[in-house]
Amino acid sequence: MIITYQGLEFFKIQQGDITLAINPISKDSKHKGARFGADCVLVTTNHPDMNGVEQMEFGDKKPLVISGPGEYETKGVFIKGFASPSHYSISPGKEIINTVYLISFDSMNMVFLGALDTVDIPKEITEAMEDIDILFLPIGGEGVLDPAGAHKLAVNLEPKLIIPMHYGLVGKVNALKAFLKEEGEERAKTEEKLTLKKKDLEGKEGEIVVLKESL
Repeated sequence: MIITYQGLEFFKIQQGDITLAINPISKDSKHKGARFGADCVLVTTNHPDMNGVEQMEFGDKKPLVISGPGEYETKGVFIKGFASPSHYSISPGKEIINTVYLISFDSMNMVFLGALDTVDIPKEITEAMEDIDILFLPIGGEGVLDPAGAHKLAVNLEPKLIIPMHYGLVGKVNALKAFLKEEGEERAKTEEKLTLKKKDLEGKEGEIVVLKESL
């Protein structure tokens, strides 16, 4: 599996000839997003920073779009979506629906929290989160978890690997620095992209991988 970070909460995940895109940046966002062909697109939040489905049609690829709670399966990828609240809205203070996705892909269990802004996750979601291999964790604040809240939730969920997201161009200044201080900077490493197999996660407990933006 190869994971690359496209900025904000936008990730490209590849295994063989299957490409999964999560929270692609729309052309209507003030932020720049990549364009490529995907087999499946997951959207957690109806916001231009995360709902750029049109950017994932390229060549002969017209992806399956998943944009809300439910159970899904495509090309050996198994996905469960759970509704949670968020305030990452165009209208300040407005509560919107965010979907937390549990993804089983290439024998690995991934949890993508999207624009989650509370550590008090509904019980039905936490009960479904078993043996998390990779946790995609928002840390920037201002509509999503802040560094302290992100740290608290990561401790509670006990993932093998943590990939921070939603910082830099959005959220609080120096959010990544604050999050790494909470977690312990010695536990973090920075990569251009993440290439791994299930066996690579053996023995890991809360290791942090900071992915550089691939634009």
